[in-house]
Amino acid sequence: MSATPQKNRATRRVLAAAAGLATVGALVAAMPAGAQDRGHGHGHKPRTVDVQLLSFNDLHGNLEPPAGSAGNVSETQPDGTVKAIPAGGVEYLATSLRTARKGNPYSVTAAGGDMVGASPLLSGLFHDEPTIEALNGLDLDVSAVGNHEFDEGAAELARLQNGGCHPVEGCYEKGRKFEGADFPYLAANVTEEKTGRPLLKPYTVWKKNGVKIGFIGVTLEGTPDIVTANGVKGLKFHDEVETINKYARELDRKGVKSIVALIHEGGAPASTSYNYDCDSPGAGDGISGPIVDIAKGITPKVDALVTGHTHQAYVCTVPDPSGKPRMVTSASSFGKLYTDTTLTYDRRTKDIVRTSVKSANHVVTRDQARATDMTRLIDRWNKLAAPIASKPQGWISADINGRGSTAPEKPLGNVIADAQLEGLAPADKGGAEVAFMNPGGIRADLVHKASGGEGDGVVTYGEAFTVQPFTNMMNVVDLTGAQLVAALQQQVSGSNEAAPKILQVSKGLTYTLDLTKSGADRVVAGTIKLNGAAIDPAKTYRVAMNEFLAGGGDGFAALGQGTNKLVGASDLDLFNAYLAAHSTAAAPLAPPATDRITVIQ
Repeated sequence: MSATPQKNRATRRVLAAAAGLATVGALVAAMPAGAQDRGHGHGHKPRTVDVQLLSFNDLHGNLEPPAGSAGNVSETQPDGTVKAIPAGGVEYLATSLRTARKGNPYSVTAAGGDMVGASPLLSGLFHDEPTIEALNGLDLDVSAVGNHEFDEGAAELARLQNGGCHPVEGCYEKGRKFEGADFPYLAANVTEEKTGRPLLKPYTVWKKNGVKIGFIGVTLEGTPDIVTANGVKGLKFHDEVETINKYARELDRKGVKSIVALIHEGGAPASTSYNYDCDSPGAGDGISGPIVDIAKGITPKVDALVTGHTHQAYVCTVPDPSGKPRMVTSASSFGKLYTDTTLTYDRRTKDIVRTSVKSANHVVTRDQARATDMTRLIDRWNKLAAPIASKPQGWISADINGRGSTAPEKPLGNVIADAQLEGLAPADKGGAEVAFMNPGGIRADLVHKASGGEGDGVVTYGEAFTVQPFTNMMNVVDLTGAQLVAALQQQVSGSNEAAPKILQVSKGLTYTLDLTKSGADRVVAGTIKLNGAAIDPAKTYRVAMNEFLAGGGDGFAALGQGTNKLVGASDLDLFNAYLAAHSTAAAPLAPPATDRITVIQ
C-alpha cells in the first residue's frame, strides 16, 4: 500500500499550523475524522487512527458480471418492497474498492475464501490464473482459503500462491510466466498429515506507520465433506474456534493486539436483502447457522470476523465469550458486494476500540466506470478462451434457473439429472435407472439473453461450463432401495438437518417433502416411487451421480456405499450432449416442469 496519502495529510497539518492556527482547538478541528483523540508522549501522532477494512468473499472466479438472477442483489426499499439490482464484475469491483479507499490512508483489503474454484470458463479454463492476476490488480492484502481452493489439491493451491506454469498444460501465453498471488493465502486450520505442519501461513500482520493488525485465516472444518477426496488428500482440517484462539494467543504474545479472523464459514440472515438489519430486535438476533456458535466461541482478543461460504449478505454483531458485541460480516458472492468496516486503532493499547467499530455492505453497481486495467485483463484472457468458449451447444426458449432458484426442485437441476440419466442409461454406459445431482454443484442459471455475439437463446460451451465447472467424472453404482431411501432422508437430517441439501432427481423419481416435520421424517418414505412403483428396500437399483456424491460428499453417506462402480463421461460432456440432442434453433429446449418433488410447507 502506498504511504503517500499519510505524508500529504501530515504536510497539510503542518501548513495549517504555520498559517497561524495557533490554538490547539483550531488545530484539532482541522484534523481528519478519527485522528482527533491526541495522545501524550507520541510526538504529534494522534492517539487513535481509523483503519478501513474492505472485504469480500466467494468470488469464484467471476471476473465478468454474473448473468441472470445470479448477478442480482436484493435491496429492501423504504416502503418495504424489494428491488433486484444488477451487481458484480471485477471491472466494477475494482472501481468500487478504489473509490472507497480515497481519503483513507490506512486501508487494508481482505477476503473470506473461495476466490477461485467453481469458476466460469474465462477463469476455470486456465486453472484460475486470470482470477489471481485480477486479485493482485485489486490490491488484495490477504485471503483465507475456502473449500474451493482445494478443488485441485494442495499442490495446485501452492502453485496459485507461489506461481509457475501448470504442470500439465504449461504456460498459457508465450513469454509470460504465471507469477502467483502477491497476497498471502492463510490456512491456519489445515495441516499436512505426515508432518503436522500448517499447509500455508496461519496468519499475517499488516503494518503501516506503527499500526499493526493481525489476520488469521481458516476454512470450515467440514471441508473434506464437500471437496473431492483427491483435493484434500494428505491434509487434516481442524476446529475453527480452537485454531483461531491458538493463533490469537500467539499474536498477542508477539505484541499484536488488533486481530481480525477470516473464516470461510457463514450463516443465514432472516432476510436475503443485503441491507437487512440482522441486529434486530437484539444483537445478532437476525442470523442463524454455524457462524453464530463459532463467533460465540472465539476469544475476545479477536476484534472482527470476516466470513463467507453461505453466499449471504450480513453485517451483524454477535456477542463474544465475554458478552461484548463483535462485528461479523459477509458480502454475498461473485463480487456483487463489498464490506466497508472502520476499525479504530488505539496507538497506546495497540488494540481496536471495539465500541467504535462500524460496518456496512455496499453494492458493486454496474452503472459506475469500469476499471480499464481489469477490462484489458478480461479481454486478454477472453481472446485465449474464445475458440472453445463461443462454440454453440444447444438452444433454450427462456431462462432455465439453477443457482438463481430458491425452490427445492430447480428447473435446471431437472435438466442436469435427466442429462445424466439419459447418457448413462444404455447398458454399456452403466445401465442407470435414476440420477442424482447435488444442488451446490449447479453454479449458474442458463440465461436466454446472449452473453456475447452468439444470439439470444444460444447456449455456448462457456455458458454450459459456467453451470457445471467441476468436470466431475460420472459414476454408476449399485444401491439397494433401503440405501436410496436413506440417501433421500440424509437431505434433511444429520449434517444437512439445519440447512437441507435437496438432491435434484431425474424424471421418473417422485416423492413428498413435508417441511412441517423434522429431521428424516421430512422425506415421506411411503411416497418414494420410481416410474410409479414404490421403492423396494431389498431390490438393487443402478444409480448415476457425479464422483463427488459417489464419494459420500455433502453428507450423503448412503450414496458412498455404492458397489459395482462404472466410471462414465464427465458431467459437462453429458450436459452438452443432452442440449445437442434435445434442442435446435427452430425447436429450443423449454424450462421443464418442476413436479417431481411435492413440497408441503
